[in-house]
Amino acid sequence: MQPILVFRHIECEGPGFFGTVLDRHALPYRIIQVDNGEPVPRDSSGAAALVFMGGPMSVNDPLPWISAELALIRQAVDRNLPVLGHCLGGQLISRALGGEITRNPVTEIGWHDVTRVDDALTTDWRRCLPARFEAFHWHGETFSIPPGAQRILQSAFCPNQAFVINNALALQCHIEMTTAMVDTWADIYQHETATPSISVQTRDTMLTDLDERVAALQTVAEALYLRWLEPLLCGASVSTAEIIRR
Repeated sequence: MQPILVFRHIECEGPGFFGTVLDRHALPYRIIQVDNGEPVPRDSSGAAALVFMGGPMSVNDPLPWISAELALIRQAVDRNLPVLGHCLGGQLISRALGGEITRNPVTEIGWHDVTRVDDALTTDWRRCLPARFEAFHWHGETFSIPPGAQRILQSAFCPNQAFVINNALALQCHIEMTTAMVDTWADIYQHETATPSISVQTRDTMLTDLDERVAALQTVAEALYLRWLEPLLCGASVSTAEIIRR
C-alpha cells in the first residue's frame, strides 16, 4: 500500500492521535515537514491519501507552499483520493475547492461543544458522530462551505465546523489532540489567551479534567477517522459502529 502523506506546517501541530489510529491499523504514512522546507509533491499518484494538519498561519498568507498544497488537493479530489484537513488543513481544502477563508466572528480557543448537522445528505457520516460532543478549538478564521460540499458539524461560535465532499473531510475543530498537545499549545500560544472571553478559555480552564476530555474526544475522533479511512481499510475488523458503542 502506498503511504498516507501527512503535511505538517509547524512542529507542535503534528498528526497527534490521528497517527495513533494509523499505527493501530498498520497503515503506512509519511510526514511531509513543510515547516522544515520539505517540498510539497507536485503529484498525488504516490499517495494513498492526503492529510493536512494545522498551523498559526493563514491560508490567505503569501507563502509559497500554500499554492502548491492547494494544487495538490485539487488534483487528489479529482482522482477521488481521500483528503483530510484539520483547522488550517480544513481551510486549505475549502479554498482549493472554491471556498473562502475569512475572519470568524470571534476567536474560538479551548474546549467547546460542536453539534452534528442532521440532514438527509449526511446519513453516511451521521452514524459515526454523536449528536453533540466537546471538541478542541484554536482558530480566528473560518472557511465557507465550497460548492457541492455538505456541512456536518457546527458550533455556537463558528457555524462551519466540518464538511464533506466525496472522499474529502475538512475540519475546523481539532479532533487530533493528545494531552501533551493541549499542554504544549497552551504554553506556546499563551499570548492568544491573555484576554479570555466566552469563546476563549484560559490555560487553567482548558487543562481542567484534561485526561477525561481528551479520552472522550479520541473516542469520537477514532470513529470519524475510521469512516474517512474506509476506502483504505476495506476489510478492517473494527467498524465505526463498534467504536461508537465502546
